[in-house]
Amino acid sequence: MKSIAAQVIILTRQRSSRRNLKALGKFIVALIAMIMVYTFIFHLIMDYEGKEHTWLTGLYWTLVTMSTTGFGDQTFQSDLGKVFTIVVILSGTLFLLVLLPFTFIQFFYAPWVESQAQASVPKSLPESERDHVLFTRLDPVTEALIRKLDQFGHSYALICEELDMVQRYHDQNYRVMYGDLDDPETYEAARFGQAALLVSTLSDTADTTVCITARGVNDFTPIVTTVEDPISTKIHEMAGASNIIRLPEIMGMALARCSSGGDAITHTVASFDSIHLAEANAARTPLVGKTLKENRLGDLGVSVAGLWERGTFKLARPESVVGPNTVLMVVGSEEQLLNYDEHFAIYGVSGEPVIIIGSGRIGSATAEALDARGVRYCVIERDARRVKNPDITIVGNAADPKVLEQAGIGTSPTVIITTNDDDTNLYLTLLCRQSNPDIEIIARCTLDKHVRALHKAGADFVQSYASIGASSIFNLLQKSRVVTVTQGLDVFRVNVPNDVVGKTIAQCGIREKTGCTIIGYHKEDLLESNPRPDTILERGHEMLMISDWESRNSYFKTYNAS
Repeated sequence: MKSIAAQVIILTRQRSSRRNLKALGKFIVALIAMIMVYTFIFHLIMDYEGKEHTWLTGLYWTLVTMSTTGFGDQTFQSDLGKVFTIVVILSGTLFLLVLLPFTFIQFFYAPWVESQAQASVPKSLPESERDHVLFTRLDPVTEALIRKLDQFGHSYALICEELDMVQRYHDQNYRVMYGDLDDPETYEAARFGQAALLVSTLSDTADTTVCITARGVNDFTPIVTTVEDPISTKIHEMAGASNIIRLPEIMGMALARCSSGGDAITHTVASFDSIHLAEANAARTPLVGKTLKENRLGDLGVSVAGLWERGTFKLARPESVVGPNTVLMVVGSEEQLLNYDEHFAIYGVSGEPVIIIGSGRIGSATAEALDARGVRYCVIERDARRVKNPDITIVGNAADPKVLEQAGIGTSPTVIITTNDDDTNLYLTLLCRQSNPDIEIIARCTLDKHVRALHKAGADFVQSYASIGASSIFNLLQKSRVVTVTQGLDVFRVNVPNDVVGKTIAQCGIREKTGCTIIGYHKEDLLESNPRPDTILERGHEMLMISDWESRNSYFKTYNAS
């Protein structure tokens, strides 16, 4: 009963529903008036034919005739009566069998079903909700971020304006609530003032509306927006956004960072207090062909946390061999990284230009990032209207082997595929690998599910737009202790587990049991980089760890950490 009452309230409160009910009422009144008129005319014609019937009989005849049931127990004998019967049948067919069902469904049944759906979907979060993340849209970036939040135990809610989408997301086990994004009451119902973060990934203009509306409810909760057009950055700041993420630039930098073209010096990908995590290409350096133990990089003050080998991250071990396509993940202070660079800055990896396929926002951002590193490049673009620098751009279809040859696919050290279509990128990856089996292929993909397929097709590095965006936002989450530095690789802070308190790093067995590497240790309020193996792990101190996702999950499971 309570549910029915709620549906009736929703149905009568909505202006459109009240208008529909009035239209349905007018139709029913007109139909009843028609029936009464036909009943009256029935008596007149029957009197004309010399027959007498009750008013109930007249009403009965009118209804069975209009509904075309026509039992035949009451009939006219005159031509006038027969003509009247035809009129009643035709009008009854139109009104009772066509207009009445259509009108009832449109003006009553459909609004009633909608009111039922609205009564069943959540329109608010519990008053006790705290530190949750709010989303305004479900897209590849937010889907990846939701998976990450679930993994680390963060609560979230998706605000959706379309009722059918609310029901669909609910069926897909997303936590969703119904509300208008331009209505302050929606953010009050979503407990925006108690949230940890509001993430809006709509269009640049729609995000502006979200920021202004939400800021009318609370001035302190962080709001994160994404922008495609750099001009929108200032607008979002004025509207109240706390952080604006320019995903094309972040994606372009991530793609450029993977390139083995240019130099062999370190490129920082993440910093934690005084500790820096950097990537360095080993190609054409004296490191190639030797083990890490033989290279003795520890003498320079840096340590190697892992090695990227054609898209696969491997934990560094003394016996790990540095190959011609290896990218080292090194850890050290700013001074230690500079010391490394002084020894390897003289080694140029390749003088041939890197090939960039596509000159959209991400392709342009990739070109800018390579240019900042002093790396030569050429661009393949099929749309002549997008060409910014004709001197280094080849207009043509990259799927044409002749165009790839013209760009120098046979001698280039790297090709970076930046189009926004995963199917196209998969095809181009296969074509580039066929054209040059030794070239380094770096591919962009939109959806996480296509990362494995691109690796299988021959890509050395795959940067997922969804994961890069999700990680960029997750890294901003207040109190977050996990930072994603690149696709599938995280750095996280944890307290020393009880199981290893009093043991040295060499004795604790964390690396052997979980695959995680300790790259930093808080000692006397300072974060020490590359702690010595004989460092004793003490209760209440923090460790800085690096690992892939599988190893990180293994750590949390092994030590019951959180």
